[in-house]
Amino acid sequence: MIEFIKQPWTWWFSGIVISSVMFLLLFFGKSFGFSSNLRTMCTIAGAGKMVKFFDFDWKTQSWNLVFLVGAILGGFIAKEFLSNGEAVQISAATISDLKELGFKAPDGIQPTELFSWEAIFTLKGFFVLAIGGFLVGFGSRYAGGCTSGHAISGISDLQIPSIIAVVGFFIGGLVMTYFIFPLIF
Repeated sequence: MIEFIKQPWTWWFSGIVISSVMFLLLFFGKSFGFSSNLRTMCTIAGAGKMVKFFDFDWKTQSWNLVFLVGAILGGFIAKEFLSNGEAVQISAATISDLKELGFKAPDGIQPTELFSWEAIFTLKGFFVLAIGGFLVGFGSRYAGGCTSGHAISGISDLQIPSIIAVVGFFIGGLVMTYFIFPLIF
């Protein structure tokens, strides 16, 4: 069974699983979004006493917290028990593009030039991660949800704001990839 789980699965299998989960969420009147868990955790911690945005019944979102815990546990299980320890496999063209920016082929899942203790403790590495994290957090709140919430839940619910947000996410990703990232590195 473990060997079956460890092998690469076809791309369409995840589509079936995602669409099944979305059908169930829509059927039960729920919407999917990962960034809403931060709001729920802040509410649990008592932020609702100071900020109106955090003043809501967090128990209505407890199912989403279970999803968050499951995602963390699933990642741990996949890394510790289902991974063969090989580096992520990327195309030769991507390795060549990364080399032009000063990155070597990844030894693991993430490039060490960005995601290592040595990189974090440099001024450039700290600012890249801090500003990037702020922009992701601010952006998901400003857009009314994260990429997964808009792209998976919002579009499947045929919400026009979600379609607009996803188009914006793609445009932002292209601008970052082709213009800003090369300037930084």
